[in-house]
Amino acid sequence: MNRYLLYIFLALFMLSSCQAETTTPIRLNHLEPLPAPTPVTSPPLRVSVASIISPQGTVQSYQPLLDYLSAQLGRQVTLIQRRTYTETNELIGQNEVDVAFVCTSAYIDGRDRYGMSLLVAPQVNGKTSYHSLLIVPASSSAQTIADLRDKVFAFTDPTSFSGRVYPTVLLHEMGEVPETFFRDTFFTYTHDAAIEAVANDLADGAAVDSLVFDFAVKRNPELLSKIKVIHTSPPFGIPPVVVGSGVRPQLRAELQNILLGMADDPSPLAQRALAELGIERFVMIDDAAYASARLLRSRVGLLSP
Repeated sequence: MNRYLLYIFLALFMLSSCQAETTTPIRLNHLEPLPAPTPVTSPPLRVSVASIISPQGTVQSYQPLLDYLSAQLGRQVTLIQRRTYTETNELIGQNEVDVAFVCTSAYIDGRDRYGMSLLVAPQVNGKTSYHSLLIVPASSSAQTIADLRDKVFAFTDPTSFSGRVYPTVLLHEMGEVPETFFRDTFFTYTHDAAIEAVANDLADGAAVDSLVFDFAVKRNPELLSKIKVIHTSPPFGIPPVVVGSGVRPQLRAELQNILLGMADDPSPLAQRALAELGIERFVMIDDAAYASARLLRSRVGLLSP
């Protein structure tokens, strides 16, 4: 009997202990805050602009666009510059940049060599084409490229379509090559530098991107008193915006939508970005637009410095 009472006592003791534990009051003034979640940050969008214009001019012209992309994407945008078109292509090929603004010939080469693909293209004056302009000093008597024999000629970049491929094609049609036709040649590596070389009589002639020339004249009308155009090429596919093969499809689609919608965005930043670049809007473009340039490139083969 005593053992039975002992069991009952132990059971009641354990029950009272459990009830005491479950009825312990919660002190709201002693609550510990939960640790703050670690913020998730996206890596910067890496953008490269081929050296069509000087580095200083690139930063001035493209910074509003980079700011706009950053605001739309909610992430930092980093500009990565290189001296030559080939170096910019290599950045795409090595997945060191995500988006690049390249020249026509660099796109053709980069598509074949690195798998870069078209994202969008700028539209200027309702067109997605441009020309190679053969320019000489205003005082020059030259009327065609044939008149520049034994003269000094400024090429822009070794890969440039308008600045090297096209004038080389003109010479090939005459049965000539730059190395023996001109007295001397040199590379300026940007179109605005080639324009300045002719304007300052450092070169007897140069071939430049018509879009860059028009924009340069708009900013500095005095150039028209120092330079004249003696030849305008047929139209060719405009220098496009491209992405590398390593860019995720979601990012590609997002960038494409942002750029295509810029012209319809009334925000001051969007409109300023387009104005600084001297374009109306970004539009879709097909590889077929570069067929004529690809054909001319094949006539002169792969160009090297």
